[in-house]
Amino acid sequence: MLTLRRKPRSAQQKLVEEMTLLKQKSFKQIGEVFEKFIPHSLLKPERNGAMSRRRLFSKENTFWAFFSQVLDADGGCKEVIRKLQSYASIKGVKVPSSSTAAYCAARKKLDEQMLSDILAHTADRLEEMPETGLMNNRRVIVVDGTGISMPDTSANQEVWPQSSTQKLGCGFPMARICACFSLKSGALFSYALGNKKNHELPLFRQQWNTLKRGDIILGDKGFCSYFDTANLKEQGVDSVVTLARRAPVSAASSLKRLGPDDLLITWQRPVYNTNLSYSIEVWAKLPEELLLRQIKVTMQYPGFRTQKFYIVTTLLDAVQYPAEKLAELYFKRWDVELFFRDIKTTMGMDILRCKTPAMIRKEILMHFIAYNCIRRLMCEAAQEVDLKARVVSFKGSVQALRNWEPHLNQAKISRAERFRLINDLYEAMTNTPITQRPGRSEPRCLKRRKKNYQLMTLPRHEMKEIQHRNRYHAEAA
Repeated sequence: MLTLRRKPRSAQQKLVEEMTLLKQKSFKQIGEVFEKFIPHSLLKPERNGAMSRRRLFSKENTFWAFFSQVLDADGGCKEVIRKLQSYASIKGVKVPSSSTAAYCAARKKLDEQMLSDILAHTADRLEEMPETGLMNNRRVIVVDGTGISMPDTSANQEVWPQSSTQKLGCGFPMARICACFSLKSGALFSYALGNKKNHELPLFRQQWNTLKRGDIILGDKGFCSYFDTANLKEQGVDSVVTLARRAPVSAASSLKRLGPDDLLITWQRPVYNTNLSYSIEVWAKLPEELLLRQIKVTMQYPGFRTQKFYIVTTLLDAVQYPAEKLAELYFKRWDVELFFRDIKTTMGMDILRCKTPAMIRKEILMHFIAYNCIRRLMCEAAQEVDLKARVVSFKGSVQALRNWEPHLNQAKISRAERFRLINDLYEAMTNTPITQRPGRSEPRCLKRRKKNYQLMTLPRHEMKEIQHRNRYHAEAA
């Protein structure tokens, strides 16, 4: 007998449908907060080869799982699997295995160039925000370097060797990162990765192609270089750096006195050194002298290590760029230290987890992508309540995002409810702005003492633990 009733689905069909939903939504809910910052076209499955099949750890799911992992307070691969298991439990389907093998294999298949393109896109989106009220509305790029460590594997040691003063097996591979940030928004525009032997200047030169005419580079004394200042000026990029490796020019030797402690000076091109990283032909093309401003800055607040220092800049117009404004700008250079602290301490990039150079590079890229996305959220939240982005707490924003994520990851949530949750997230990020205390001295010191453990002076399998805590050296087995 014919009937219009729908044929009942088997248990296997129901399970397939539930698993299909799980594959689509298990990791992408957090991505819906940031999807407007990251182009969906870059996360589409490949036409063939790796990441072409629609599996549980598809290209899109793996990316958002990796993204979620670097945001987690724990930061381990097992945390991702636990999220998947909890979501499967809510949906009432079979809980996946606790093994991280499938997820780790999927992460290896993510293309490094694709992650680089996503990072560039996040930087471009932050760059679209107008630069207002800072150095005649010019973009100020603050540059600095930092170091990170990673697991002690032979592959990592080969690319990023440990310090030569440490015995083999007693140290960790060390990498150096030089990065360019927007002083206004804190966005990371570019970076270069090297080992402990790489100076920050050569790493910075690798990023010159990301600079634009009209930019202002803000750096410490490590970036005070005739070669770099001359080349950047030729590209239409001005510099504001601390004087280093040269004696200050006296008022009597200057070309003109522009104001109190503000002199117009010239630098003569130094003699070529064979130890330099560029050829004598490149050196000969540099101008024989540079016209600069030298500004003496005297500290007005007690407690600082330096009482006075000199700023050298290519911004020669004392009317458009008064000396006190340039001094105030240089004091804001400390923000780059806070940007690195946000990435390394708050997000946990200080000690990386991956065991191969390829995955280390991807882990760094993913941290920077997540960092830029959070910065964009902070900028949007600040605009909603007419606040400056620099007074919005990065750590507070990460804490809010971590606690809002489970609610955004609900199995069933309407668009209106998600919109309400995101508005509440913005309010939570901005309701406690950072108190500004200019001139406050914050020395780098520790109050709480570390545990008095013995130092590792031999590889672990050769160490013999000393029973008495008052000894500092280990005996060989």
